[in-house]
Amino acid sequence: MPMSKPYSESCEQNREPILAVLREVLTEPGVVLEIGSGTGQHAAYFPRFLPHLIWQPSDVATNLDGIRAWLSEAALDNVREPLVLDVAQPQWPVERVDVVFSANAVHIMSWPEVKLMFAGIDRVLASGGMLCLYGPFNYQGRYSSESNARFDAWLKARDPNSGVRDFEDLDALASQAGLTLQADYEMPANNRTLVWQRR
Repeated sequence: MPMSKPYSESCEQNREPILAVLREVLTEPGVVLEIGSGTGQHAAYFPRFLPHLIWQPSDVATNLDGIRAWLSEAALDNVREPLVLDVAQPQWPVERVDVVFSANAVHIMSWPEVKLMFAGIDRVLASGGMLCLYGPFNYQGRYSSESNARFDAWLKARDPNSGVRDFEDLDALASQAGLTLQADYEMPANNRTLVWQRR
């Protein structure tokens, strides 16, 4: 009997606004590495509307069965088998990708893991490649909304190492990896999509 698919309400709600941004910025053919595919809902949805891209889902091993359940139902030709990827791995299971996409992941990771993620992106992202990060972010150390402040408190109560990240800190890590900010999109529910490009 096939496993029941994991489900995230936020994935369902944010997929159209994120897709609109991805359609705008990812116009060239290439391979997209999704870091932290989670339930697998995004990996089963976006590639249907981005046929020029090959989508490579990845996550920690415990989430792969759920991702496979969504992908099996979607049956898309341009989505690869999900890979086990822990950002702290010294060797990632991909050598070169054209795009890295990650939604709602950096606030769940610890800050040392976020730094390791950017170091890994530095190793695998092709010249001219793009990094797209979706989620809630602080600006100049301040919450952009009351709901983000409450969300941050909830995150830290669950795991003190997690939390809403400062845009400036992420941009500094991106810069160290040779990435330049191209766009900062305002999204529904006090989220943003940040887009960097490799120089």
